[in-house]
Amino acid sequence: MNNIRNFCILAHVDHGKSTLADRFLETTGTVLLSSIVPQFLDSNPISRERGITIKLAPVRMNCKGYIFNLIDTPGHVDFSYEVSRSLAACEGALLIVDATQGIQAQTLAYFDKAKNQGLKILPVVNKIDLPASQPEETALSLINSFGFAPDDILFVSAKTGEGMEELIAAIIKKIPPPSGQDKLTRALVFDSLYDPHKGVIIYVRIIDGKIEKNSGLKLMATNTDFYPVDIGYFVPEPKSVECLETGAVGFIATGLKDIRLARVGDTVVFSSQMGETAPLVGYQQPKPMVFVGLYPTDQAAFNDLADALGKLRLNDASFGYQPESSLALGKGFRVGFLGPLHAEVITQRLEREFNLELISTAANVEYQAIIRGSKVDIQNVSQVPEDCREIFEPVMQGTILTPAEYLGPILELAKKKRGSLLEMEYLDRQVKLVYELPLAEIISNFFPLLKSASSGFASFNYELIGFRKFDGVKLDILIGGIQVDALSKIVSRNQAYLQGRELVERLSGQIPKQMFEFAIQASIRGKIISRITKKSWRKDVTAKLYGGDQSRKDKLLDKQKKGKKRMKAVGKVYIPQEAFLAVLKNS
Repeated sequence: MNNIRNFCILAHVDHGKSTLADRFLETTGTVLLSSIVPQFLDSNPISRERGITIKLAPVRMNCKGYIFNLIDTPGHVDFSYEVSRSLAACEGALLIVDATQGIQAQTLAYFDKAKNQGLKILPVVNKIDLPASQPEETALSLINSFGFAPDDILFVSAKTGEGMEELIAAIIKKIPPPSGQDKLTRALVFDSLYDPHKGVIIYVRIIDGKIEKNSGLKLMATNTDFYPVDIGYFVPEPKSVECLETGAVGFIATGLKDIRLARVGDTVVFSSQMGETAPLVGYQQPKPMVFVGLYPTDQAAFNDLADALGKLRLNDASFGYQPESSLALGKGFRVGFLGPLHAEVITQRLEREFNLELISTAANVEYQAIIRGSKVDIQNVSQVPEDCREIFEPVMQGTILTPAEYLGPILELAKKKRGSLLEMEYLDRQVKLVYELPLAEIISNFFPLLKSASSGFASFNYELIGFRKFDGVKLDILIGGIQVDALSKIVSRNQAYLQGRELVERLSGQIPKQMFEFAIQASIRGKIISRITKKSWRKDVTAKLYGGDQSRKDKLLDKQKKGKKRMKAVGKVYIPQEAFLAVLKNS
């Protein structure tokens, strides 16, 4: 154990985590230089397309007689749960800061997470090879902001490999080895995936004891016994071994076919030691904050979607789902995510990895409402009754770091998004702003607007602090006198008229004419606030007449009016799926 070093890489987006992992693989000889491609550990195609890490990736390396267990982590706030799981499997963390950008919002957030976990943190200034880099100023910011000593700061270039020898020496010297006991066996499950041949594969950190291939094991949370089909390390491809010892990071192929039996945060023990072993602390279950409806374009694929969601949730425990149905879209699922980017990535993975064709509705947040004297969580706006008088919305504490020259536009943007300024602090080259912001405003184009206001230099991180009462109302849409629940939404009272009119106009442009006249209306508590009457198709019933008395034409026109009136009474407005989706996506 004295020769084992378990550590992860933490950084803001695009500060060089994955590139630094590449240099570790190259420097330690784990992967041949000819085989290394940029961001080698980002094997997911979506991750490569977007240029961001979306999944943690463990790898075992041999370096100068030591074993390095490295976990590469995502940097975006929507995937912070992946970081939390990685920290629990490590004794140390490399905190990477871009020498051209300095400390960013996620740098602050991840430093606090690692510190609270009790990890040894090594500050690393990256990208020192770039002409625009300012390594001395960045180091000074780390010293002033986090209290590091000047001798603690390490300078590297993940691109060229400069400074790697000094970094490896610091890891060996400063990051403590793992500790554990031999009498009992306990392993923490920090990730998992499903394999059609080996069943559920769990990623584990051996906390105490050792696990051999022929061991009888048990998952404590579900009280499930199993014998491993395979055990091993990631180098970075899975490599089978006979034994995983204390401090090791590896995998166990359980052979279990029921994905519900293996949970992230569970404890693996010997079946014979079940009564005398206490479970590990595990992880706090993340709370989904952004909700999207996912529906198969072909309703026959509903069961396939349910199976895909179950298997994907095994690999990403941070989202939840429950079935729901819509008059317009049929049967589907209401899926909760940690943020809008998380929702996009999971939807893409479902479509690509499971060959599904999906329809996704507009993202909304979870509200709370007082219904019959009780506070109820509302994930679907259609659940809010018209007479509801009290609505609470989720509020986030957001941290913005920006160069001082962009302060004015950002303050104006935050004001438009109903933000309340809590704190303003000047940090060397940047200004730190702390706001209270409604989550509904954050998921509504806040990130692109922030980048536009700051020319791409500002960074943003947020976390839930609770629910706050706000002056909101339920906006309902009626088409042909029938309320369409899937188009209902909660809006601020002072924006209700504008949003209602905009939605009615958009629907009018998307829904084709029918054989009868019908109205598209927006209402609040039964009061119509906007209306557009969609005219019917008109057939020239008098075209066959050649002159004659006007009364003959009038008779035909009166007959047509009566027919349309009768059809309007019994007819149903047809809303094409394409029009319905265009409205939902654009909202």
